[in-house]
Amino acid sequence: MMQKPLALGVYAAGVVFCLTPWASPGIALALGLVFALLSDNPYRDTGTQYVRWLLQGSVVLLGFGVDLGSVLRVGSHGLLFAAFTIGCTFALGYGLARLFDIDRKTSLLISAGTAICGGSAIAAVGSAVDADRNEMSVAMGTVFLLNAVALYLFPPLGHVLGLDQLQFGTWAGIAIHDVSSVVGAGAAYGDEALRTAAIVKLSRVLWIVPVTFAAAALFPRPAGEGRKRPPLPWFVLGFLLASAIASFLPAVRPWDQDLARLAKIGFAVTLFCIGASLSRAAIRQVGYKPLLQGLCLWLFISSVALLVVIKTGA
Repeated sequence: MMQKPLALGVYAAGVVFCLTPWASPGIALALGLVFALLSDNPYRDTGTQYVRWLLQGSVVLLGFGVDLGSVLRVGSHGLLFAAFTIGCTFALGYGLARLFDIDRKTSLLISAGTAICGGSAIAAVGSAVDADRNEMSVAMGTVFLLNAVALYLFPPLGHVLGLDQLQFGTWAGIAIHDVSSVVGAGAAYGDEALRTAAIVKLSRVLWIVPVTFAAAALFPRPAGEGRKRPPLPWFVLGFLLASAIASFLPAVRPWDQDLARLAKIGFAVTLFCIGASLSRAAIRQVGYKPLLQGLCLWLFISSVALLVVIKTGA
């Protein structure tokens, strides 16, 4: 294992590399994973909050490169399908939890991460149901492993299937867990795929709100005990505001592509930091049953989304 000063230097070098034109989302995540496996990252806990801010800020910057009309059109078009797939994912997750004898809260968190938006959904729902550290770690580890696989698997698979950029972006936005990997896979496929994937995923992020309140109702706290307010996806509103500014203020348009490129750099740094936050202990803690549940849910939502995308051409 690296000493702390050396680990800091390597970590900083990885971040700097992600700022260069040679970095890509896949390379950034791979470098982060290598760092995590070779070093006990001493900045894992302190860096989590900063990474969240960087991710959310990058999402807002990406909004400057997306037309608001496209955002509203894509978001409203998939509203019913989002409700259907999210509901079916939770129902299937409940059945798999009983089949595999998985803790109810852990199962709920894995279902939320798969159906909505990975770590953000797990954090929100976990706060609402008072999940403990072990339950959160197992769910986060499960979703992270599958999310990392998706980042590398989806772009070549999309080319094999002959998906155009609109189709791939829609599929990735539904089937890949975290926003960071969604935009990473979309960026690897093309600019239109990136914009579509981001819009589709962010439209699903809004489902955190009703799902979190429903989860809190299913796991009520004893009378007299307070409950933390679950984190809400305010960065989605920032994305919409940025898109509106770019769409209606001509003075901003010369800068929109530069801001979008800055967002891509932010996503690369985010993926490096996310990869670097992994630990061997977290991988061992996952266990095969939660991982099997997560895999089944992921295959379900990926397959359904792919069939719909191919049949509708969208």
